[in-house]
Amino acid sequence: MANGPMDRRAFGEQPERPNGNGNGNGSGNTAEYTGRYVVLLDPNNQEGGLNALRSSADIAPWERVRGAAAANVSELLERPDVSVLFENLSVAVVEVRPENRFALVTTAEAEGSILAAEPERMVYASPITTPQQAPTDFFPSYRSDDDVVAHHSQAEAAASLGPALDEQSVTWGLQAIRANISGMTGRGVKVAVLDTGVDTDHPDLVGCIEETASFVPGQEVEDGHSHGTHCIGTVAGPRNPLQGPRYGVACDARILAGKVLANNGRGPDGGILAGIEWAISRGAKVISLSLGSPVLPGEIFPQTYELLAQRALDMGTVIVAAAGNNSLRPGFVAPVGRPANCPSILAVGSLDKALKTAFSSCGGINGLGGEVNIAGPGVAVHSAVPGGGHAMKSGTSMATPHVAGVLALLAEANPTASAADLKAALLSGAFPLTQPARDVGVGLLQAP
Repeated sequence: MANGPMDRRAFGEQPERPNGNGNGNGSGNTAEYTGRYVVLLDPNNQEGGLNALRSSADIAPWERVRGAAAANVSELLERPDVSVLFENLSVAVVEVRPENRFALVTTAEAEGSILAAEPERMVYASPITTPQQAPTDFFPSYRSDDDVVAHHSQAEAAASLGPALDEQSVTWGLQAIRANISGMTGRGVKVAVLDTGVDTDHPDLVGCIEETASFVPGQEVEDGHSHGTHCIGTVAGPRNPLQGPRYGVACDARILAGKVLANNGRGPDGGILAGIEWAISRGAKVISLSLGSPVLPGEIFPQTYELLAQRALDMGTVIVAAAGNNSLRPGFVAPVGRPANCPSILAVGSLDKALKTAFSSCGGINGLGGEVNIAGPGVAVHSAVPGGGHAMKSGTSMATPHVAGVLALLAEANPTASAADLKAALLSGAFPLTQPARDVGVGLLQAP
């Protein structure tokens, strides 16, 4: 079997562990590496690939982790004397000394049991903090059927009074994707949100949290950032919150809350992989990743994540990821970030209340899978935050859990559908927009 392309540029730059003083905050367009490598193995010959690397590159001895046991792997991933093999995914995070990295790369290219090997990167939560221009419109006409025309008229009337008044009972995002009039609630469908954790005591969320796990060494699953709680609220906030409008897409979905980003909003690929292994083993139909790292124009998608996403689909799980917030429109459009740029991961763009592409939303300029697949509400999104309250946040991070929620609705409506079927149904149900597919993919997300 042919090996995936190796990131020789990154290899040549001798990726090092972060020293805590770097600028890798996700706001720039450069990648930050941990010094380790992620190696994707042939599921039928995991030992062969690791033994070859052990022999040629002297990688650290590996520990096997399988399924739900991944919830306890955070400390193991921090040890420089251990490599970690996630058996179900057939992927390993390996420690290798700098002088042996070239041997690792050449061995990976030559060894048939190794499908891909790439430097491990840091990924980031990246909500938009730049002040937003006040919205001047409220989703103008985007459908032509009678019901929607009537709804549009109501919306225009509401817009004349201001969007805030129109959001007294339901957020603009849920109205735009029709989640508020869907007959589905996502009852019983498990959605994994891998992020900065969750406020487990939030009165709106305590009822929807099925299970939690932290993949961050030394930190409990409690959300010290607020990003994860906000995303989980958008997926499964209650139909009747104690305060404010309804903001949860799939009110009866069950949440698997995995903390893969630290309270500073950063985390390595290894924690993401551990979270994916755990989520699939716990029965997640959907994995929502409102995180990523920037890529350069022309940069190819990561083979490791792409093959992992294909395996996840085969195991019944759809992975959704934020396209990224590195653009500065209209003058500059940044490419879709990693791992959303993988062909088998749904990349989500961000829309404002006028259903225009958000100024920061990344675009599909790299091709080869780096396109935006679908767009969702991502500006001035009201949801839960730690401490029991609520707040508005913006970014593709906020649009992504809207997509995850609708996938839960589709899974409830089609309980025997495969992951590939759910993905196809999501895309076929979108409402076309006037913006180029580069920015919004098939269009505006719609609930069934």
